[in-house]
Amino acid sequence: MSSGKTVTLNTGYKIPQLGYGTWQAAPGEVGNGVYEALKIGYRHLDLAKIIWRKFSWDAPRWGRYRSYGLFTQKRWLTSNSTNHSYENQKEVAQGLKRAFADIPGLKREDIFITSKLWNTQHDPATVEAALDDTLAELELDYLDLYLIHWPVNFGPGKDPHSDLFPATSDPNEVNIDNSVPNSETWKAVNKLPKSKVRSVGVSNFTYQTLKALVEKTGLVPAVNQIERHPILPSKELIDYCKEKNIHITAYSAFGNNFFDIPLLITRPEVKAIAEKKGATPAQVILAWSQVGGHSVIPKSVTPSRIAENFKEIELDEEDLAAIQKFSDEHQGRRRYNVPYTANKPRWSINIFDEPEEQEAPNKVVL
Repeated sequence: MSSGKTVTLNTGYKIPQLGYGTWQAAPGEVGNGVYEALKIGYRHLDLAKIIWRKFSWDAPRWGRYRSYGLFTQKRWLTSNSTNHSYENQKEVAQGLKRAFADIPGLKREDIFITSKLWNTQHDPATVEAALDDTLAELELDYLDLYLIHWPVNFGPGKDPHSDLFPATSDPNEVNIDNSVPNSETWKAVNKLPKSKVRSVGVSNFTYQTLKALVEKTGLVPAVNQIERHPILPSKELIDYCKEKNIHITAYSAFGNNFFDIPLLITRPEVKAIAEKKGATPAQVILAWSQVGGHSVIPKSVTPSRIAENFKEIELDEEDLAAIQKFSDEHQGRRRYNVPYTANKPRWSINIFDEPEEQEAPNKVVL
């Protein structure tokens, strides 16, 4: 079972290191997944307005991944195959209510719940209304943590509640609006009533964008949630967050199987450590993810895998060295989630300064 380890945020609140993630959980699955996770013992839930989508491919991204020798096959998705889950938080509410009814003694204050501000609601005038909308969907009075989901502002759509990916005149392009700087959104998030949200933070901010945000506003996030795994360890960002006492939560710890790329749990080095420990490869990756006091939010909707991920192990120096070796083979730089090349409709913005983003016409505005 989980050791129940927690880390104290710079706001004084404690966040469990092992959480349950809901990103990419398909409609109709997430509510039961949350229920199963709470029944097993998870007490950290990571939620969002948008959690499920299908992806597209383009040539630059394929070429880069092929150079790493990680692809097994190439899958093409058209704009017609794009899908998103808009009602996921309502499903989560049902899972929570079921858990409170079925699990003896379980109370709201026992669970650390995170959700996120979506890209269409960055205007400071709409930030609190967006939080209220999330609380209403979840049927909760407060969140433990509220994050700016992406450092990207989308232009207004026809309906702010349903048009969450407003397009330009080209239906294959999301409308990127640079008129609202992230610094202004971040100031508004920090003004949210403490009765509605206990801690606030950001997600998908790089070292450069996070440092600039803090310097411009003087406001230090409690958390930066990022894609992080052994071949994207993000040392410069991690070091900066340690200096500023910003907690790191990792998503996509195993990689991302939406891209038909073998997950990190298939690596022979990870399998060897798992065999030595009498553990599973997933447990090895999750243990690595928590080294240094970080939290990690694995996602599964399969009860047996949810339970498997909750069983924690400890890694020794030899184990960490073996993982570091294959991390070094990839120069510590292998990102799965790049909206410019992975999403349809496309987000034409350079968020992470990856090679395949260089031609994007927009940049993060602080």
